Amino acid sequence: MFQANQTSVTVFIFLGFSHYPKVEVVIFMLCLLMYLFTLLGNIILISTTILDSHLHTPMYFFLSNLSFLDIWYTSSAFAPMLANFVSQKNTISFSGCASQMYFSLSMGSTECVLLSMMAYDRYVAIFNPLRYPIIMNRRVCVQIAAGSWVTGCLTALVETVAVLQLSFCGNSIINHFTCEILAILRLACVDTSTVQLIMLVISILLLPMPLLLICTSYVFILSSIQKVRSEDGQSKAFSTCAAHLTVVVLFYGTAVSMYLKPSEVNSQEIDKFIALIYAGLTPTLNPIIYSLRNKEVKVAVKKLLVKSPFRIVLISTLN
Repeated sequence: MFQANQTSVTVFIFLGFSHYPKVEVVIFMLCLLMYLFTLLGNIILISTTILDSHLHTPMYFFLSNLSFLDIWYTSSAFAPMLANFVSQKNTISFSGCASQMYFSLSMGSTECVLLSMMAYDRYVAIFNPLRYPIIMNRRVCVQIAAGSWVTGCLTALVETVAVLQLSFCGNSIINHFTCEILAILRLACVDTSTVQLIMLVISILLLPMPLLLICTSYVFILSSIQKVRSEDGQSKAFSTCAAHLTVVVLFYGTAVSMYLKPSEVNSQEIDKFIALIYAGLTPTLNPIIYSLRNKEVKVAVKKLLVKSPFRIVLISTLN
């Protein structure tokens, strides 16, 4: 499918953060720490939601999917970068770059849809609590999660194929630390207006529209919370919603700044640092946000870690 490109460009070279030699090692250490914390935090969160029967609810089912997405998304972006930094090669094959771009896009796109579905789940739980188990039954939850994955993977496939069909005329130096689609698009030596239009349409479908659904859901959620007479009920509702809103602001804020900024704005250096937040910091903070702001998760994690040799440190962190 990509034979024409593979004959002209077989290897891509990352510039990464070589323009900042004084802080390059610091950035590497920060990325390594974020990656390790992302793996540890999300694996613990997934294990907790699976092993604790009290967390076998729609919200934690979607949260497990979110954690799984974050692990794969961060791994696709950071693992090759960290390996290249250690080996001092800073290169990636054409097929490797295509795979990395596809996985990053598919995980990011899926998360966009999944976060909006999590907002809908909170809306049903708070606005219609009596019928919540019926509306959000196991079959519906699986269908919603599967729909999110299929949507993300298909839109990523469309974007990846569109970009890789372009001619790069031997341009192989990527001013980024990963095969980010905008960085690859800048290497093309032909007209990219059609690809940019495809990306714009998909970006609108995956960013403003889900964000509008989330905002609409929370307007109804907040109005319903105000009607709750019990202070404990209000506190619990605000806690779960606040955690989700924090994740939404972090994720969508960085995504919108990257993919929906004006085309005339050329900010490749800024994009690299935004990508660090988008691919590293947000997945690292997700399990912390959900566990620290949710008593059920904190209790379940403590039970899971009770036999761990590191339980004292981890439990004190949760407290």
